[in-house]
Amino acid sequence: MSDTSPAGGAPEMVADRATQVFVDHRELLFSIVYNMLSSIADTEDVLQETWLAWASRNEVPGAERIDSPRAYLVRIAVNKALARQVAISRRREMYVGPWLPEPLVASRYDIPAPGSAADSAECTESVSMALLVVLETLTPLERAVFVLHEVFGYAHAETADILGRTPAAIRQLAHRAREHVHARRPRYQAEPGLRQQVTERFVAATLGGDLDALLQLLAPDVTLWADGGGKAPAAGPRPVHGRDKVARLLVTRAARPLKDLDIRYRRVNGDPSVLLFTGDSPFAVLAVDLTPQGGQVCGIYSITNPDKLSRIN
Repeated sequence: MSDTSPAGGAPEMVADRATQVFVDHRELLFSIVYNMLSSIADTEDVLQETWLAWASRNEVPGAERIDSPRAYLVRIAVNKALARQVAISRRREMYVGPWLPEPLVASRYDIPAPGSAADSAECTESVSMALLVVLETLTPLERAVFVLHEVFGYAHAETADILGRTPAAIRQLAHRAREHVHARRPRYQAEPGLRQQVTERFVAATLGGDLDALLQLLAPDVTLWADGGGKAPAAGPRPVHGRDKVARLLVTRAARPLKDLDIRYRRVNGDPSVLLFTGDSPFAVLAVDLTPQGGQVCGIYSITNPDKLSRIN
């Protein structure tokens, strides 16, 4: 399909073409907005608002031709996502305990081969749980610039057009965001096979209550984030720091085994992770982050808030 808006034609044909253009770009829009908001529900709402704005624009008789629907749709979606940040910030202020992003869980555990084509939103560009946590510390505008430039490769001039800022202002925001992120998360990504192996060893040691194995697996400065949202068991009101504290807490929790526990390995935000089910119901999502050396766990992300698990099956 040409990257141009329909010009003329019957209203039904124009509507069909407008719908197809939106569908063709939906995965891209989903990925950009999710990486800005860390919430699937809010992302879906923003995409609905974007669709309504796009459909209304195409219904205007004699409207000016849109040369690049892709750029137009991204601009609408990004700015609507920025507007939604106000409501999201209010919700976070009332949140009980540590807040983690809503996990984006793949329907399978396969690790895509390099260069393979994505076939659904779950396989499109998404950043790791660990990086999403760091992105939460940016301002909404810094995060938008970081996501567009660092994750999706938009040039500063394109980002400036999307956000209605000057290229100089965008370069400054990008520099500030990049420095902030890299200070908190070095440029390192463990090889998926190694991450899978360490994840499986971590789960076996944790559920088996093997303190010695955990102490070997955990980095000295490991941090555990446990998001129950006040609705499910969690580690406490704040993240837990330190190898000894985290290991002993995990072993204590393992002493109270779950009934009908089912362990399923999936990709969460692109990384090999684990889902725990009790019967047919999801109980927790566990993801780990590795040290630059790759052999130890430096971050553990546990999500048990049922509201964030409701889309998992």
